[in-house]
Amino acid sequence: MHLRAVKKYTNDVNLSDPIGVDKEGNQITLHDKLADEGYTIDEQIELNTQTELLAVAVGALDERERGILNERYGLNGHEEATQREIAGRLDISRSYVSRIEKKALKKLARELAKLGVTEL
Repeated sequence: MHLRAVKKYTNDVNLSDPIGVDKEGNQITLHDKLADEGYTIDEQIELNTQTELLAVAVGALDERERGILNERYGLNGHEEATQREIAGRLDISRSYVSRIEKKALKKLARELAKLGVTEL
């Protein structure tokens, strides 16, 4: 009797439980709503986790290191640029850009290792 009484109050949700009906009368499940852009739910969770871990690791970089990596690899809306192009914009030598980039990548790898990430 206790198990029946407790069962009424469980908040378990199954991804295949129907949550509604679409315009054509087909049942919609939670899984249907969560699936987006061809990724499975597991893939979305993995991608979100990787993104969060990478954001934490990038937080260890200083502004110049972040800027160089953004430009070098075309991240965060920047166009991909060569070390020579970045050096010209920052008015520093290409070899200095190379050293900053190398240092930043090592720092990122160390931070990710601290977070237990071995590969992305």
